Amino acid sequence: MRKLLFISCEEAFHICDKAQYGEATFIEKIQLNLRYLWCRFTQAHVRRNKKLTNVINSAHVQSLNQDERQQLLEKFNQQLKNNMQ
Repeated sequence: MRKLLFISCEEAFHICDKAQYGEATFIEKIQLNLRYLWCRFTQAHVRRNKKLTNVINSAHVQSLNQDERQQLLEKFNQQLKNNMQ
């Protein structure tokens, strides 16, 4: 029972990462919360993880779609071929 409830920092970090993406089980969340209550390293990791998630979510990053990527790659290869000649 003790092993079930008390986990290492590394395990807590892994569960924290899983919890951020909604992949942690109920038992894992309980284990993380128990560790969080008394471990300052786990508390710091959870805070950093939350901050990183907020920054990424607020960045509104847009990437190229597949067609734009393909056009850019073709243009790059054409330029490379022209420079090699």
